[in-house]
Amino acid sequence: MSAQNPAILVLADGSVFHGYSIGADGIGIGEVVFNTSMTGYQEILTDPSYCRQIVTLTYPHIGNVGTNPEDEESNQVHASGLVIRDLPLLASNFRMNETLPDYLRGRDVVAIAGIDTRRLTRLLREKGAQSGCILAGRVDEAEALAQARAFPGLAGMDLAKVVSRARVEPWEDGEWQLGQGFAQSAEAGFHVVAYDFGVKRNILRMLASRGCKVTVVPAQTPASEVLAMQPDGVFLSNGPGDREPCDYAIRAIQEILAARVPTYGICLGHQLLGLASGAKTMKMKFGHHGANHPVQDLDSQRVMITSQNHGFAVDESTLPANVRVTHRSLFDGSNQGIARTDVPAFSFQGHPEASPGPHDVSYLFDRFIGMMREQKNA
Repeated sequence: MSAQNPAILVLADGSVFHGYSIGADGIGIGEVVFNTSMTGYQEILTDPSYCRQIVTLTYPHIGNVGTNPEDEESNQVHASGLVIRDLPLLASNFRMNETLPDYLRGRDVVAIAGIDTRRLTRLLREKGAQSGCILAGRVDEAEALAQARAFPGLAGMDLAKVVSRARVEPWEDGEWQLGQGFAQSAEAGFHVVAYDFGVKRNILRMLASRGCKVTVVPAQTPASEVLAMQPDGVFLSNGPGDREPCDYAIRAIQEILAARVPTYGICLGHQLLGLASGAKTMKMKFGHHGANHPVQDLDSQRVMITSQNHGFAVDESTLPANVRVTHRSLFDGSNQGIARTDVPAFSFQGHPEASPGPHDVSYLFDRFIGMMREQKNA
């Protein structure tokens, strides 16, 4: 297999990894990151937050349950490429309708297997995330190195408007149930306008299952248009790239906060709420990508295992007096949550919706519902 379908991964520092292709022939360029999740590879690949990133999965066997349409978190694969150690000889699951290689080839996604992902992960952990290039179907180290070094990196790159939908759309599906599929949304008690900076479908499902009428709007929608919809709450979604170029979003959030509309942010939305509140953000060495990250709720002192996917973080030292810290990572002490003390707004850096990952932090959706209820009854 390796002789018929050669592939190569080259990092910007000159590190070379030879393997074999399990996806489409071609080239994939982006920031190389590692994800420690044992399952959920299809959700990871279709998460818009991975736009312009090459994802390395540290678990050694990937692809054993195949793929299916219900596990997609968006309408396409957003990762620039996939790196794994071993592709199982057999894929088997009652929900499967395609193998992972067929899924990747059908969507023109390059992927490499047969490399030492432990060595690659150690390299990224010690040196930090860096640009890389996968060449699949042929081997040309010089070309791959040149392509890797030509990639400008994610700092300063506004990808939210690249992955965002183009029009206002309603969302109705609730959460998935075994044997039942996706539930119908519960009876609507609140109207939530969700900004799509690269939103995952399971976020919208969790809102719908909690009795929210969900209206999804493009990333660059002005606050005036959102406020004209008379929402009970505004949701700020996850998304890829750097947060600082998203000045259109920061302005809109500031206007929404001034109108005292309950606001809840996740991932990129968390960072944007921080920026809109006067804080600063910073690029992390290699980011957090995985489904096993311990985070402490500073109010309850409870420790939760969370799903994470970000390369930037809110700088706690820059938080103004009207913002308090609510959650902190127990891996590196980085900020994981904030709340405004003067307006009804809070956010979380990780992914309470999981998909993949644990649901320890799903209570934040209930907190958002409670915040809207309190504001509505005031």
